[in-house]
Amino acid sequence: MRTLLGVLFLMTATVSPANDGGLLDQDFRRLASDDVVNLRDAYAGKVILVVNTASKCGNTPQYEGLEKLHQEYGDDGLVVLGFPSNDFLGQEPGTEEQIQEFCRLTYSIRFPMFEKVTVKEGEAHPFFDELAAASGTYPTWNFHKYLIGRDGALVSEFSPRTQPDADDLLSAIKSELNN
Repeated sequence: MRTLLGVLFLMTATVSPANDGGLLDQDFRRLASDDVVNLRDAYAGKVILVVNTASKCGNTPQYEGLEKLHQEYGDDGLVVLGFPSNDFLGQEPGTEEQIQEFCRLTYSIRFPMFEKVTVKEGEAHPFFDELAAASGTYPTWNFHKYLIGRDGALVSEFSPRTQPDADDLLSAIKSELNN
């Protein structure tokens, strides 16, 4: 009996929190709203692309490609989640209402956007601390991307230079959608 209990203990002790959706067990307020969403509950079983965004950055045109990904692969299980951040040279200075209006009017953004957060090492929101711990990398600039699989575990991270239509990003997304 002790051996069986020991084996069961070892089996449960080696389960990674990221693999049980723990990485996504985070509550966020929707952008410019009082509605709070638990990412794990709302996006269970989805492939998720997490992106820290900014409206006044050279990478801002990536919004167009991110929305295209969300539209093209949404029915297959992909969801893009945007997290505005003013961490890099103050390139997201507006209020949440201004950010929302800019995203809707300029890029017709329909993918979920959440409250403005800090993503830089040492000051990051706990979600971005966990993403950095899992990937080994904090966002280095606006439009850093983290790909999370259907199981809630981090699959990969992509630099801000990686365009939404880049072959390596598309390949990783398609691979996860097929799992």
